[in-house]
Amino acid sequence: MQLKIYNSLTAEKEIFKPILEGNIGMYVCGPTVYSNVHLGNVRTFLSFDFIYRTLIHLGYKVRYVRNITDAGHLTDDGNVENDRFVKQTRLEKLEPMEIVQKYTVDFHKVLEMFNLLPPNIEPTATGHIVEQIELTQKLIERGFAYESNGSVYFDVLEYNRRGLNYGELSKRNIEELFANTRDLDGQGEKKNPQDFALWKKASPAHIMRWNSPWGEGFPGWHLECTAMSTKYLGEKFDIHGGGMDLKFPHHECEIAQGKACNDTAPVNYWMHANMLTMNSQRMSKSTGNYILPMQLVTGENDFFEKPFHPTIVRFCFLQAHYRSVLDISNDAMIASEKGFIRLMEAIKVLNSVTPDNEKQSGFDLKEWKNKCYDALTDDFNSPVLIAHLFEAVKYIFALNDEKETISAENLEDLKATLNALVFDVLGLQNIEENNNEKLDQTLKVLIELRNQARKSKNFDLSDQIRDKLLAEGIELKDGRDGTSYVLN
Repeated sequence: MQLKIYNSLTAEKEIFKPILEGNIGMYVCGPTVYSNVHLGNVRTFLSFDFIYRTLIHLGYKVRYVRNITDAGHLTDDGNVENDRFVKQTRLEKLEPMEIVQKYTVDFHKVLEMFNLLPPNIEPTATGHIVEQIELTQKLIERGFAYESNGSVYFDVLEYNRRGLNYGELSKRNIEELFANTRDLDGQGEKKNPQDFALWKKASPAHIMRWNSPWGEGFPGWHLECTAMSTKYLGEKFDIHGGGMDLKFPHHECEIAQGKACNDTAPVNYWMHANMLTMNSQRMSKSTGNYILPMQLVTGENDFFEKPFHPTIVRFCFLQAHYRSVLDISNDAMIASEKGFIRLMEAIKVLNSVTPDNEKQSGFDLKEWKNKCYDALTDDFNSPVLIAHLFEAVKYIFALNDEKETISAENLEDLKATLNALVFDVLGLQNIEENNNEKLDQTLKVLIELRNQARKSKNFDLSDQIRDKLLAEGIELKDGRDGTSYVLN
């Protein structure tokens, strides 16, 4: 099977060819740790966790690098007062590194809750100031950057004069970019409005500052990822990922910095995860349509009728392709919970299935496996994979009802494949054991009450119990060995 990846740079699915056979270098832009990680961030990191797990499952040796931005996150180069870390220190009356530590711990705690694997390397921007200064000096020496009043800027116009193409990732035309920003205020230090900061001079009140050849200051936002990705993955590596919102200007600037420094495109495959909406609207604190990951899990919110286990949230997120907009709602979460319970019940049922080598099965296991792996290798298509998993679920319940058969060899193969895809690749966790104990106890009581009603010929009550359970997705099955239940 050939792995195909949608490359944002070419806007096409391409057959993946690693630089070094069997090995992959992957860099994903991590969080800016000045506040709690929000649900949209979780969706992005969860998408790349699924991609990481898939690559490992397909047999690749992956070096996964995901950074921590703990300094210099300026979205507007013209005003250093927009430094988010400095703003937060004033709000919380804490030192910048206290802010960093507080929200880095929160980030790790949330991602662990959703069962994300840690990256192989998790470098920080403040831990790579020396490398960022060295890169800035190299860009100045090569004529791609200039110093102005203690700050250093990347010269976008010079970059394009040399036949390079700023805007190639976001498909933006350089003339249009200049026309749209020509009249902006606060551009006095720059030669061109679209030039971006590599190093910013620190004002007297600015807390986060380091010595440099240009005076005391701090790094620009875009340079850190170039410094850290090249240090740990080389001047050219396989995959760079992040949220769709980072495509411009952040990733565009990374391409420019990489080409200007090393005369080569830094990345072969650019991957971008799409945004998360809630109740069909953009999530935003200003509109009130906003929820933190922990609030979804604890149920302490006004949007969802109950709390949802993190693995249910994970399952819901994976039912949309990473490049598609994902909308969460109460109905979507309830449906995901029901689907997840049915999937876990099928895996449990499979362990009690008795093989039959005599009869021919109507389920083509080899074809089913091929479809699952076709979905995985077709740009990591998790929703199609999940749809195929439920084909197997249907077959498993048919086995349980003795309407289908399976050979001993195929039974072991199906068990191994399901476990690998559900737990290793999708990263789901079986939470049913504790929940099912209570569910089993409750249903035993209800089944006993129904049996007593039937013995007493109170068929109205008996039918009422059966119908109400069925309405909740629990089907009672009467057999020679008594009454059992199946979750639908």
